[in-house]
Amino acid sequence: MQDFFENDSPSHIVPVLVSKPVSQCYSYVSEEALEPGTYLRVPLGSNSVLGVVWDTQSALAAQDKVPDIKKLKPVDFVFAEIPPMPAIHRQFIERLARYTLSAAGAVLKMSLSSSNVFNPPQPVAGYKRISGVDPDKLTDKRRKVWEALEDGEAMRASELARAAGCSSSVIRTMADQDLLREVEMSEEGLCARPDPAFGKVTLNEDQTAAAAPLIQAVMDEKFSVTLLDGVTGSGKTEVYFEAVSQALAQGKQALILLPEITLSNAFLSRFEKRYGCAPALWHSGLTPAQRRIVWRGVACGETKVVIGARSALMLPFPNLGLIVVDEEHDQSFKQEEGVIYHARDMAVMRSYLTQIPCVLVSATPSLETLQNVVEGRYARVLLENRFGSASLPDVHIIDMRDAKEDAQHFLSQELKEAMTATIEKEEQVLLFLNRRGYAPLTLCRSCGHRYECPRCSAWMVMHQNSNQLSCHHCGHKMRVPKSCLKCEETESLVPCGPGVERIAEEVGKAFPEARMLVLSSDTAEDHKSLRDTLRRIQRGEVDIIIGTQIVAKGHHFPKLTCVGVVDADLGLAGGDPRAGERTWQLLHQVSGRAGREQAKGHVYLQSFHPDNPVIQSLASHDRERFVMLETENRQAAFLPPFSRLAALIISGPKEQEVAYFARTLIGNAPQGEGVTVLGPAQAPIYKLRNHYRYRFLVIADKGLDLQKAVRDWLSVRKVPSKIKLRVDIDPLSFL
Repeated sequence: MQDFFENDSPSHIVPVLVSKPVSQCYSYVSEEALEPGTYLRVPLGSNSVLGVVWDTQSALAAQDKVPDIKKLKPVDFVFAEIPPMPAIHRQFIERLARYTLSAAGAVLKMSLSSSNVFNPPQPVAGYKRISGVDPDKLTDKRRKVWEALEDGEAMRASELARAAGCSSSVIRTMADQDLLREVEMSEEGLCARPDPAFGKVTLNEDQTAAAAPLIQAVMDEKFSVTLLDGVTGSGKTEVYFEAVSQALAQGKQALILLPEITLSNAFLSRFEKRYGCAPALWHSGLTPAQRRIVWRGVACGETKVVIGARSALMLPFPNLGLIVVDEEHDQSFKQEEGVIYHARDMAVMRSYLTQIPCVLVSATPSLETLQNVVEGRYARVLLENRFGSASLPDVHIIDMRDAKEDAQHFLSQELKEAMTATIEKEEQVLLFLNRRGYAPLTLCRSCGHRYECPRCSAWMVMHQNSNQLSCHHCGHKMRVPKSCLKCEETESLVPCGPGVERIAEEVGKAFPEARMLVLSSDTAEDHKSLRDTLRRIQRGEVDIIIGTQIVAKGHHFPKLTCVGVVDADLGLAGGDPRAGERTWQLLHQVSGRAGREQAKGHVYLQSFHPDNPVIQSLASHDRERFVMLETENRQAAFLPPFSRLAALIISGPKEQEVAYFARTLIGNAPQGEGVTVLGPAQAPIYKLRNHYRYRFLVIADKGLDLQKAVRDWLSVRKVPSKIKLRVDIDPLSFL
């Protein structure tokens, strides 16, 4: 093949992968030789799109013959000021696309974030000393500002305020009074100079032992995966901070992945206290300007530590030395739309390609991760005790077959008595129910009509606070009708079952003097409101918190000692093979919020099935027994981690067309030893956003090339234009 990058002609042919759902590169002509990884804009149809110059030896750029340069379109614009995308990251994009059976261009689009990141940096204000100022005549705060600038270099207001221990207003006032000179500085990436020695903490004996192999793994500068397995409150964060510090000491960048809902908690302030600067954040709530600053800071190598949700894995790190996946078991690391991938598994892939260590962190590791430990693929370090004087909470099972008062009450007398005792001691109570709204179902007591979403085969959830019925799948909303829409009977609608709003109503009647707060995605719609709410709880301004899973993960509430799980059985029913594992993980996490300081914690599990292994293992703190039983069940059923799965989801607006196409696919399905194809079957949520859905499930031996089997299957038949076919490798959702 012609070398596109050493062409002696005045013009050069370059292969470009564009940020569109395409699986091959397109050829363009450039007046100058462009190295692989160069970011640019190229014409595509009538539009100009972002792209990256790709490697000529890549399969994506392979062509049967050298294109005719006279027929090629020229490159529109080259972003020469941005360092090229690293070769490792280009390899990662290709590998991720192959693994997930996605178009490489669609994966590239996730790495480019948006066109806004290529806008030129904006100048920012900086401050320097002015000669002739007598520091002895300055106040203490102003003198500290003056001393922080002693090397003569300019500093930004936020950076200077942090160094001097004052507010930015002190600095601006000094500038207004001609005590400092304002200068123009170039925009700098966030978290450019974290200091590992700034707030170094003293680890206890267990933490020191756990940190040692993580530090060594970073020093070795080769691929490894280690599970940091510790009970809630054992200080896992400070342990892996030691590994982050080692990476920084070696001049490397570090990436910490967290479930998005935990990104606004006290974790961020802990990082700042540890390293003397705020981390660079990456999540869905960033403004375009914030995304630009972080993306460019990472791409240029200035930003040293990024803390982000799953999409942070797609940032083009040029010098990555460590990846940490905190709460590695969390289902939110799986992206279910667009390119379907699991960030934990792709983090391991990214670490392998880069030959760096990856640390997986959890108090409730996934069975897949634990099995990798058993098989020797992953190492494991343990933290079996809570930090300091805190101990694990006592867990009490409340048998609701005997304790439930009536159909309109959902809190047992035992739980209410425990709540009373807790509030009297000026401690906090958390009531957990992983169900938003007031009631999950509304029906007419007169004709029995159940209110279903017109766009989905799902019940409408009643939200009493807004007087609406809402579909939590597609977002469709309607006012709660005054009379039944079917029989027109007035005042006949009955809410069935509890949501957090209904529990709040019951708590308000039982504890009218208590300060109560409901915390769910309905009440904390963005990171700022969530952060403000969590601060109120941490300051002790709330007596009773009623929350969904948003309160279960990563939060530290010093005064919280009593946790009541309103419905411990929720999540155990249904056909999900991971239902038991997920329920156990979630309830263990929420139980871990209790008693994290000196006061003893108590957890109350309300259950109609108290003998269920999930409930029993939680009560006895016997994780190993639960894992053993769950592992045996999975192995007997030939389910992951003892097999591999792939799901095919076929959807379209016309029911008969979707059903017909699903039936035509079965004739070409993979057959033979080591592979089984189930389906087609109507999806549990058969209708979603006015599209009808069928599913296939492929179950294969771990040694089988599952991606090749599915790719070969789907290559035989073209998908009609009005039908969408999605492939989910290693599915977590079966809806």
